[in-house]
Amino acid sequence: MAMNATGYAFDSYVVDALMRDLVGHDRRPSAYLVYLALTAVAGEGRALMTLTQISERTGLSKRSVQEALRHLEGRGLLITRKEAPTDPCRYEPLRPWRRP
Repeated sequence: MAMNATGYAFDSYVVDALMRDLVGHDRRPSAYLVYLALTAVAGEGRALMTLTQISERTGLSKRSVQEALRHLEGRGLLITRKEAPTDPCRYEPLRPWRRP
């Protein structure tokens, strides 16, 4: 895991392979941005955020964020949990490339 100038740590896989996969192969750059934002907030745990917060953090529209979240869940890169309809979601970015 490498630390960048902002103090966020990302696996080299996120830059070396996941970016190419989501942006180039899937043609979903918004999914990559959302994954980066959630990973930066969550670290090794979960991020509690609203769609508006993710939208503001990434510069994407709420609709683009929603589509990106669905894509990340479908790819097995994200788990989304919500306790009640009005609560913000808990997002857990997954790292399936890591071995337990």
